[in-house]
Amino acid sequence: MNKTQTTQASDLSALTELGRGKTSPSKKLETFPNRNPERPYLVELYTDEFTCLCPATGQPDFAKLYIRYVPRKKIVESKSLKLYLWSFRNTGCFHEHLANLILSDLTAALNPVWCQVEGFFNVRGGIAIRVSCQKGKKPKDI
Repeated sequence: MNKTQTTQASDLSALTELGRGKTSPSKKLETFPNRNPERPYLVELYTDEFTCLCPATGQPDFAKLYIRYVPRKKIVESKSLKLYLWSFRNTGCFHEHLANLILSDLTAALNPVWCQVEGFFNVRGGIAIRVSCQKGKKPKDI
């Protein structure tokens, strides 16, 4: 096994939430180094527990979120992503704005080769909404 490709103690130095018991919502996306930047690969993250609020009525909206990206030098730490997504629980935002905001924040934190955010919002008023946005070019071999 190539030691440079395994997790190193220095990879944990910038992570402030991982391993902490008590947590709260946060807009901070934490990252750790990609140990295989020479090899394009796909990272997929999913939740079916996303919630936000309707900006007009204040009623809750529920969604499934899919985040896919091809990393360059950084990878998002999943607990910080969970806390980041939790921070939207009491935020009123149109679904289209929300998906694009999440994409913008992720690409600012990661500078990935390619990133896609898809939100599948539950039916409200008889209509379900699916929003898909992306930045960069997905490598053909992924």
